[in-house]
Amino acid sequence: MKKISIALLFTLLSANLFAQPGAGIEMADFMRSSGKIYVVVCTIAITFLGLAYYLFSIDRKLKRLEKEHH
Repeated sequence: MKKISIALLFTLLSANLFAQPGAGIEMADFMRSSGKIYVVVCTIAITFLGLAYYLFSIDRKLKRLEKEHH
């Protein structure tokens, strides 16, 4: 769990390195001005959190089954 947290932290911190300042993306500007970008970001965040919860619950179940088997 600690390795995953560290990897996620470094990924988020390095995202700024690849950002292109001044690159006017028309769709992003439109979505930002109309407020829809926040809906997109929330949808992605909820999807990611759901997948992470699902994977961790499967991992816990698998560990429990392995423990019972041995």
